[in-house]
Amino acid sequence: MNEDPPAILLMGPTASGKTAVALWLAARFPLEIVSVDSAQVFRDMNIGTAKPDAATQLAFPHHLIDLIGPEEAYSAARFRSDALAAMREITARGRIPLLVGGTMLYYKALRDGLAELPQADLAIRAAIDAQAAAGGWPAVHAELARVDPATAARLPATDAQRIQRALEVFRLSGRPMSELINAGQAQRPPYRFLALGLLPAEREVLRTRIAQRFDAMLRAGLEDEVSRLRAKYALSLKLPSMRCVGYRQVWETQDGFIPRGEMRDCGIYATRQLSKRQITWMNNTLKPEIFDCLEDGVCERIGRRVEATLRGNRIFT
Repeated sequence: MNEDPPAILLMGPTASGKTAVALWLAARFPLEIVSVDSAQVFRDMNIGTAKPDAATQLAFPHHLIDLIGPEEAYSAARFRSDALAAMREITARGRIPLLVGGTMLYYKALRDGLAELPQADLAIRAAIDAQAAAGGWPAVHAELARVDPATAARLPATDAQRIQRALEVFRLSGRPMSELINAGQAQRPPYRFLALGLLPAEREVLRTRIAQRFDAMLRAGLEDEVSRLRAKYALSLKLPSMRCVGYRQVWETQDGFIPRGEMRDCGIYATRQLSKRQITWMNNTLKPEIFDCLEDGVCERIGRRVEATLRGNRIFT
């Protein structure tokens, strides 16, 4: 028997049906839901984040929802700390964490740890920019190869932003960024993760679902929600909350940057681009077991996979 307690990761792009599967599982197994969503952490942002309603949260309590105001910022590091704290509490109650959402960076931070990299230094960045202006980014890349060959090997000589950051980290810390990242990966938490992913076999269906979802948000009052947020809080488009898909497009429409007749298309397009990024993260980095979210009986199939995992744990047996 594996001594590490289990934790289930249920991930998928926007509109793939994660919530429905999560609630189905939570009704049948000793699970508690932990949100993995960088937008649902904000209070008063309900419609555009597809936050579970009060009745759902009463029946199935969700952790890491409504943590901060939309004028604040939330990081992957804070998510990792908050999630691990919630998971410890859930496990102590003899239950199992079910982490559900689409913020793929949060899953990676939780599972693989976070490197403790130094904060940006404008003076050092300016010096590196001046160096690149004088000799070209390939020359800066060559310097990076001398001090951090592992990072340089994975970066093309034209990737100015990442080359600059890697060299900045070395100059600030005296250690290669690759070494710091490897140290972060040693922070893997003591859980036996079962990573499950929802993807449609037919991507066009997902695109249709995204459009339907955005239309439903507009009907539910997304524009009014943005107006209320702007009236209640000191917000700007530079804040992470207002950069969320949907909120940004509505804000820009309200301020006249997007013609009203184009708002819907802009919101749907931005959501589809988000979905593509989520799928890329899943396939290339997180690599969960994939289930077709359009298949009849997908909940039952995932349920059998969860049951097989939990059978090896004394909580379930």
